[in-house]
Amino acid sequence: MSDPGLSDTLPTNTDSDNAATELTCCGKPAGRPRAADMEARMENLLHAAGCLFLEKGYGKVSLEMIAREAHVAVRTIYVKFGGKSGLFNAVVEQRRAAYFSTMPALETDMRPLPTILGEFGLLFVQLVTMPAAIRLNRMVVAEAATHPELAETFYKVGPGQTREMLTKFFKRPDIAPLFREELTASMLALHLLNCLLGDQMSRLLFPPQAQPDVAQLRAKVEVSLDLFLHGTLRAPPA
Repeated sequence: MSDPGLSDTLPTNTDSDNAATELTCCGKPAGRPRAADMEARMENLLHAAGCLFLEKGYGKVSLEMIAREAHVAVRTIYVKFGGKSGLFNAVVEQRRAAYFSTMPALETDMRPLPTILGEFGLLFVQLVTMPAAIRLNRMVVAEAATHPELAETFYKVGPGQTREMLTKFFKRPDIAPLFREELTASMLALHLLNCLLGDQMSRLLFPPQAQPDVAQLRAKVEVSLDLFLHGTLRAPPA
């Protein structure tokens, strides 16, 4: 039932300047920091914030805790990110971007369709089955009612961005004609993600299991893409 060769294809005003000066702590020379130093300190801030969010939960983490852990002033976080919600946004966006950075841009990738979707699918299922990603999803679900900004931010920079990226891909002039006319690009994006996720969201209710190895994930992606493509592609000419 699988397509031939499919398994082989898987694979910054004044306030900002002041805040920048505050980031020269931890024994660094006084004065305006170099761009590389600023980037490293921002990376450290995002890393510290991400670890605290996962360890203690969004609601129990204060900006003071994050600032102390990252050796920055609380005002720096406000200047750079606008507050805790903005910082959480940056943490999720950074991790997602880093994970998909190895994949060619869907807007310009001219490889065969099964190859493009196979590579995306494998990266996607690897990401959502990571222990840290599972803990993040559980945290968002558990705290969404008391911190609605958390759920909104998470969807915007996580699932929402992935869905938008796929929708743009399925709108490409060379891609859209491959699929049944009545299926919109947004429908295709949602259906593909549902095929790849399977019952992953239901599994959040249960104790965490060991992360599947690459061979297991490849097999899952192959079956998922087979189901997706057979249900959405145009029928070949008679």
